[in-house]
Amino acid sequence: MRALYNLTTKIAERALPLAGRFNEKLKLFTEGRKSVFSVLEAKINTKEEYLWFHAASLGEFEQALPIIEEIKKEYPKYKILITFFSPSGYENKKNHPLADVITYLPLDTRKNAKRFLDLVRPKIAFFIKYEIWPNFMAELKKRKIKSLLISGAFRENQIYFKPYGGFMRKALQTFDHFFVQNETSIALLKNIGLNNTTLSGDTRFDRVSRQIQYDNKLEFAEDFIDEQTCLVAGSTWPEDEELLIPFINETSEKIKVIIAPHEINEEKINTLEKKLKKKSIRYSNRKNKELEGYDILILDTIGLLGKIYSYANIAYVGGAAGTTGLHNILEPATFGIPVIIGENYKKFPEAVKLRQLAGLYVVADSNDFSNITSKLITDGSFREKTGMIAGHFINSNTGATRSVMNYLRSLPDFAKVS
Repeated sequence: MRALYNLTTKIAERALPLAGRFNEKLKLFTEGRKSVFSVLEAKINTKEEYLWFHAASLGEFEQALPIIEEIKKEYPKYKILITFFSPSGYENKKNHPLADVITYLPLDTRKNAKRFLDLVRPKIAFFIKYEIWPNFMAELKKRKIKSLLISGAFRENQIYFKPYGGFMRKALQTFDHFFVQNETSIALLKNIGLNNTTLSGDTRFDRVSRQIQYDNKLEFAEDFIDEQTCLVAGSTWPEDEELLIPFINETSEKIKVIIAPHEINEEKINTLEKKLKKKSIRYSNRKNKELEGYDILILDTIGLLGKIYSYANIAYVGGAAGTTGLHNILEPATFGIPVIIGENYKKFPEAVKLRQLAGLYVVADSNDFSNITSKLITDGSFREKTGMIAGHFINSNTGATRSVMNYLRSLPDFAKVS
């Protein structure tokens, strides 16, 4: 199996540049990796010690951030290296101030793993949620470099737990410790002989809970909302917008709507605008405009959604109306507001749990969306109760970062750091 995996990876390494000629994301994926080793050679200071964090994309990066922030406070001697697998993660966060070096992760070949670790020599490697690369893991184990899985979430249908999954189980066995989100993950790992686990929860709860402490003031949002009820639809895809648009166009309720598309794509935003019957404006066109005169604000920029949720009375979170994957429901929930999502959410335990608690509502079509949204607008006590459940859900699930930091403090090298 390992020979087949390595052969497949080598074929992909050669084929992806060709595929990148026809796909912009694949082009970024391959072009970005061409400079990884030259960047590391230029930026890695061999006199310093590095902690390596690897995240697949933006969501996993957000899970890593609370730990990085605490490490920077408590162990300032260590430098931080962050690698990304996807272009959406790297391109959005390549200049993040908390990291000393940020690159793509090279493809998982034995040659790349050896060269990468020769250059970086990390003190500890942190992999976030589900990023498990067999050749990198084997090389870390060979060099006796500790590796930790943070906010891990396992499911029974994953290859690790199948009769034919021996090769990937060996990759799991290289981890020094697993910090996982739920009891199911603990049980699944135990069934394959892995007991080096801690039920820590998800560091995203720690991340979003801190958002309330920040300055979330946005004057343009206040001008636009003008003290009316506000619906924020975050990280939407066209499938999500099909649920939203009939209600937005037809409702007689006094409500302001902010739509933040997941992809800032000119063609898709043009299509969205054409479907909207009420008066809309893009964030990029807001200057010198009387924003209170518009019904819909399209957020055609990145980096503001976390703050925008603080102005919402109701939130719709995209991704689950189609098959792209549900986006972060915890960001709006931390502000104590009701959350609405599409029906493809079963792989997201936080959504399953929050629905069970009645702090989140699932809609299958535009009628469902219209019905629940109308009720949330018109019934203030219902809206307030639902939002309180969402806020309490966040507050009662923080603490994952503390679990990881306690583990680090137990290590001799970290205990000695002042």
